[in-house]
Amino acid sequence: MKLICIGRNYTKHIEELQNEKPDDPVIFIKPDTAILLKKQPFFIPDFSDDVHYEVEILIKINRVGKHIDKKFAHKYYKEIGLGIDFTARDLQSKLKAKGLPWEKAKAFDGAAVIGKWIDKKEFDNIDNIEFSLKKNEEIVQKGNTSHMLWKIDEIIEYVSKYFTLKIGDIIFTGTPAGVGKVIANDKLKGFIEDKDMFSITVK
Repeated sequence: MKLICIGRNYTKHIEELQNEKPDDPVIFIKPDTAILLKKQPFFIPDFSDDVHYEVEILIKINRVGKHIDKKFAHKYYKEIGLGIDFTARDLQSKLKAKGLPWEKAKAFDGAAVIGKWIDKKEFDNIDNIEFSLKKNEEIVQKGNTSHMLWKIDEIIEYVSKYFTLKIGDIIFTGTPAGVGKVIANDKLKGFIEDKDMFSITVK
């Protein structure tokens, strides 16, 4: 399985990092070794002094597909989740400045938190899902899928042009504004609406 991540999918997050608004979805990949094991803390890697949290809505693919039309995309997932795309921002900035790939800053071990899953039938509209992240009991990120530049089904259509989607693949759909640095002993909790989706400690 693979983790397919979408960058720059919320306008305010693009602005806070002073990035350019893309014409197409920005895609990068994390390997399965990036998944933070259940009930394990997140360890800040020794190669970064500026690791940021980025909370994101997740989609789990449930059938094989290639060149999926947007109108059929809803058939390729049944569950919605929440996770964190941890980013070594200092390392990413250095790589971007040199025009190099981001993988060292995005795909290191433990850089992908995957929380619980919810049947999408529980939502009236998947393009209007509220989600949030608390750091030490204070809300630091709030988002709604209605603010995505590319909605979930559009993402599936676009990604499947380039990559065959397989059962168990997970798509990280992008983060809203409010990203920030983590330090040792921080406690991060993620929520979809009022549902507790994950809780992790930073070491």
